[in-house]
Amino acid sequence: MRTVYTDDHHLHQGRAELYNGTLTASFEKPSRADMVLAQVRTQMLGEVLAPKSHGLAPVLKVHDEGYVRFWERAWERWSASGRDWDALPKMWQVRRLRERIPEHVEGQLCYYSMDAGTPLTAGTWPAITGAANVAVTAADCLLSGEKSVFALTRPPGHHAAYDYCGGYCYFNNAAIAAQRLRDGGVRKLAVLDVDYHHGNGTQDIFYRRSDVLFLSIHGDPRTEYPFFLGFADEEGEGEGLGFNANYPLAAGTDVAGWFAALEAACIRIQAYGAEALVVSLGVDTFEGDPISRFALKHEDFTRLGARLARLGLPTQFCFEGGYAVEAIGINAVNVLTGFEGA
Repeated sequence: MRTVYTDDHHLHQGRAELYNGTLTASFEKPSRADMVLAQVRTQMLGEVLAPKSHGLAPVLKVHDEGYVRFWERAWERWSASGRDWDALPKMWQVRRLRERIPEHVEGQLCYYSMDAGTPLTAGTWPAITGAANVAVTAADCLLSGEKSVFALTRPPGHHAAYDYCGGYCYFNNAAIAAQRLRDGGVRKLAVLDVDYHHGNGTQDIFYRRSDVLFLSIHGDPRTEYPFFLGFADEEGEGEGLGFNANYPLAAGTDVAGWFAALEAACIRIQAYGAEALVVSLGVDTFEGDPISRFALKHEDFTRLGARLARLGLPTQFCFEGGYAVEAIGINAVNVLTGFEGA
């Protein structure tokens, strides 16, 4: 299996996020991708490719242009007055406030954000466009006939919606890849999110569409981030009704319960008649993850990969969450080797 990767992700390194009621060092950091890449090479998974540059066209197919252009110049505007520190939003556009876009960069950051865990840094723009290029280049590998490919995308993407960021995510890499596959001729596509946290951004982008089936297995939003999406009754709207499937699981759900949800999702993908699969590969379901509450072990990730392989679909994996950094490479690559060995 080929891996697509760029060192540009190192340019984005948030200094702090708001977590557990206080500012703390960001859980999402460059060492996450570094550990995965090291394990890809240790396990000799396959060739590591640099992405091609695809410009903003693939990004603009799934994201609002105003949102994209905001990020393009955000650091330049933020630092113009001498500020060299990261920016976090200090408020949000919520119920009964005017839904209008402010003129000031600080107000726009508030408008385009859903949390205070997704900082603007000096290197955010090159990192997020680099990750988008990774996702598109990997999708092109599938379109050229490869059975599987790993897009080692960082920053992650699945919390990024059509026009807002959150959960460490800015551009939705899995959605960008999915759209690339659709444009390349895949008629029926499935996107499966196995991260601990609901893929609210991916759901938002495809919620009214019938050409992409979105499925997410995650911690129940009654108690788990992102709290306001991810419930089982969210099944799509309009043409997309019936093409969205959520499998919320109570915090602490055991391995058997998690794999039962995976089996239900796989059956749904088969019934849909998917021609290709994009997997939002979060490994924060691991028993040692510091911000999640499932208990998968190393070997369970191998089992996950093997089950996905039995779907028999061309499959692109896009890297998402996972914050037990010492174990993250083992867990991510176990999914890939499980897929390859099935």
